[in-house]
Amino acid sequence: MNNLNDPPRWNIGPDPQGAAVDGSQWNYALLVPMLGLAAFRWLWTRESKKEIVKVKAQYEQDMSAVTSDLEMKYRDTLTENRRAAAILELDLEKERQRVQGYRQALISQSQQVKEERKNLLVEQKALEQEKTKLLESGAPGAALKRALNREVAWHQRASTMLTNLEEDLVERQGAYCNLLLPREHRLEMEKKMLLKVVKEPLGGCIDLEKDLKDIFKNDHYCAKGNRLLNRDKRQNGSLMWLYLKYWQLQVTMETHKRAEESILKVTPENNDNNLK
Repeated sequence: MNNLNDPPRWNIGPDPQGAAVDGSQWNYALLVPMLGLAAFRWLWTRESKKEIVKVKAQYEQDMSAVTSDLEMKYRDTLTENRRAAAILELDLEKERQRVQGYRQALISQSQQVKEERKNLLVEQKALEQEKTKLLESGAPGAALKRALNREVAWHQRASTMLTNLEEDLVERQGAYCNLLLPREHRLEMEKKMLLKVVKEPLGGCIDLEKDLKDIFKNDHYCAKGNRLLNRDKRQNGSLMWLYLKYWQLQVTMETHKRAEESILKVTPENNDNNLK
């Protein structure tokens, strides 16, 4: 009977003395584990390749999705930025046109004020000459002196008011050019100035309320250089100084006109007395 526990040529025993060494026993003993290892390696390599292909496909799919999402977000962001840039360009162009309109209006008003000032200077010169003639003509000259003396109080009040108004305008323009002061502070100053000229009008010759509103709206000039370092508030403003000179000339003209009206009232009475 075959001994299954001791198959022939499988169990390696001690070599009989003098017998030749048979190496086939060792070869068969190592063949089975090597074949098993080779089969395992082949299976592992195949499964590994499948996993690599699967992971690579999943990676490419994920990368494609992420790339598509990023491209979509990039296009949306680019479109939004272009839209915002276009809106900003339109707003900037509107502001440029608005500033250009203000500049042209200010230039036009400045030229108008200069023309009025020139005309007032001509009229003032003519009145001065007429006053000189009247002062040298005896009785009418005395009447003119009395009329001028009566108008001194009005002229002083008007001059004082213009001086105070000049100080208020300097402070207001300084507040406009001061970057640290709030806008409400300047608006409160403008409101008080308007109320003041409404309660104490200078006369029918000058519409101070209208002129002040024009200054508040169009006088945006500030001294050159750093606004925070500017200590001289009188360097600010442009249109307001033209208006102040214009008002002073108007006050002088009004004083002479009032005196002239007084003379015209007195002269007929003197003529009637002379006829009697």
